[in-house]
This record gives sequence, C-alpha cells and structure tokens, in this order.
Amino acid sequence: MKEAIKLEKVGMRFNLSKEKVDSMKEYFIKLLKRELKFDEFWALKDVSFVAEKGDRIGILGLNGAGKSTLMKVIAGVFRPTEGTVERNGVIAPMIELGAGFDKQYTGAENIFLYGAVLGHSRKFMQEKFDEIVEFSELKDFIDVPLKNYSSGMKARLGFAIATVVKPDILILDEVLSVGDAKFRKKSEKKLMDMMDTGVTVLFVSHNLDQVKRICNKAMILEKGKLVEYGDIDTVAPIYQEMIK
Repeated sequence: MKEAIKLEKVGMRFNLSKEKVDSMKEYFIKLLKRELKFDEFWALKDVSFVAEKGDRIGILGLNGAGKSTLMKVIAGVFRPTEGTVERNGVIAPMIELGAGFDKQYTGAENIFLYGAVLGHSRKFMQEKFDEIVEFSELKDFIDVPLKNYSSGMKARLGFAIATVVKPDILILDEVLSVGDAKFRKKSEKKLMDMMDTGVTVLFVSHNLDQVKRICNKAMILEKGKLVEYGDIDTVAPIYQEMIK
C-alpha cells in the first residue's frame, strides 16, 4: 500500500524563558544583551511511524504527551526541530476549529475568510456556501457578527467549513467534542462518510470508546515519545491500563 504519512526521528523543541519579563522592550533588551535564559523543552523526541493510505489512527496519551504538537507538525503548522515528515496528498487539518475566524465579521464573511486560511479559492467557497450553511444549521444567524455567536455555534461553522473539502489526509484534534450531543452525532457520521472514501485519518481523542469505534490502528504518546503503535485491538488495552 502507498504511504500517506511517514515520520522519521521527528523532534520538536521549544525554548521556555526562565525569567519574568514585563514588556516586549525589556524582552528585546535582554535578548540583545544575551541575558535571557531558556529551558529547553522537547515536546516530541525521536518519533517515527508510517501511516498507509486509508489507515485510521487514534492518537492516545495523557495531557502534555505531545499529541497536539504532533498533529501540528504533520499538518505543517510547525517545522520540526529535527527529523523528516513526508505527506502524500491534500491535508485537511481540524486542529483548532475557527482559529482563522474574525469575530467582527459575520458568519457569511467568515466562511470566505476561513476558507482562504485553509487555502481554498473564493469561487470554491461560493460553490460550497449553501452546503456549509445547511450543515452548520446557522441559516438564521449567517449575517450576524461572530462576536454574538456562542462557542458551540462557532465550532459548528468551523466544522462545516473544514469538512467541505475532499482530502486525502484528515487530521482531527478533539473536534468531536464540540457542539451539543445531536451535532456531535451528525459530525461523527459526516466524518465516517468521509472515511469510507479511503481517507487517511489521524484522530486525537480522550474517548477510548470513540477511538475504538473509528480507528483500525492506534499509537500512545508519553512525554513526547512514541511508546506503542499498532492495531487498535493491541494498543487499546495497553492504554486502558495506563489510565486506570
């Protein structure tokens, strides 16, 4: 089978400032004088794996394990400090739904704005506009500024925009926990329909039952390291023991 994603010895390092700096001016003065001291923090270290085309991989791990950082590295949001990332095909990252929204703009204006953030043309978004509005169930609010939306409404709009594409690789970071129960069910069905077309899926969730329902493989991250990777039936019991 063709490889959809391949990571080799990927590491992601962040420098955390040890000192409290009260202003940007003070920060730059200290930086120029080389007085800033940093703690190195490796959010990911030596992560290698291959996802075949059509794999649905659950990303498991406790808070701070590096799950979101890994998704951002694969999506291309972060460039890894070391190692290589290969991606084959169009990626639809659903990492921070609505991260490209502007709260002063209306729902309709944000459809085009967020579409542009995701790399879609205005023409494409115009063709998909009615489909997005219908799925989000926001017809009566589409000309209302986003600052008047609830967090659930924003999530529904973000999800509807992010899922109009036909991607080869779908990255889902905790997105099925948004909205009310009815919308979560509808979202899961839409994602399952997308998966049926052979999309490769990386799925971050704290809900092990959901991961078992959706995924055929899983990995466990612990303190930035990949500690288990394989079939869901093998990995799920190991994770179950970890969270007891």
